[in-house]
Amino acid sequence: MAFRRFLMAAAAGAAVIVAAAVPARADGPDLIFKKSTVWKMLTPDDKLAVYGIDDPVADGVACHYTLPERGGVKGMFGVAEEVSDISLSCRQVGPISFKGKFEQGEVVFSERRSLVFKRMQIVRGCDVKRNVLVYLVYSDRIIEGSPKNSTSSVPIMPWGDSEAPRCADWLKS
Repeated sequence: MAFRRFLMAAAAGAAVIVAAAVPARADGPDLIFKKSTVWKMLTPDDKLAVYGIDDPVADGVACHYTLPERGGVKGMFGVAEEVSDISLSCRQVGPISFKGKFEQGEVVFSERRSLVFKRMQIVRGCDVKRNVLVYLVYSDRIIEGSPKNSTSSVPIMPWGDSEAPRCADWLKS
C-alpha cells in the first residue's frame, strides 16, 4: 500500500514538473487530427499527429507536419523522448506578403521533443534564383542530433490580381 502511494505521488510530481517545464503557447500549432498506430491497454496509444502552422513572416503560406507521439507511461506523463521521424508539407494558401525581413535558415516554429535535450525545428530559406520559399524540418539534440529531415518548397506565385513578391527582396543581408 505504501509503495502504491509512493507511485501515485511520484506520478503527480512528474506531472507538475512537466507542466512547469513546457510553457503554454497561445499561438501554437493547430492540431488537425491524430491516428493511433500502436494500441496500448492501460495507457495512451502511440499516435501520428498532424498539425498546421502559418508562417509568422510570410502571410499566405501554411505548413502541415506529421510527427509520432509516444504513448505508454512515459508518453502519458510527457517524459518520453520522441523519435525524429517528422514529415513536412508547405503550400501557398493565399496572396503572399512579407511582414519583415528574414535570414536564411530562420526558425519558423520550434517545439520540444523530449523533457530537456531534443527540439523539432522548422526553418525557412529563400531560393533566390527560383523565387521559392524552402522549408526544412529537423530535430536536434545537445549531443548527437538526428540527420532525419524533410523539406518542402513553396513557389511564390501571383494570387488573383496581386503581384508575386520576390523573396530575395526580403532577405537580411
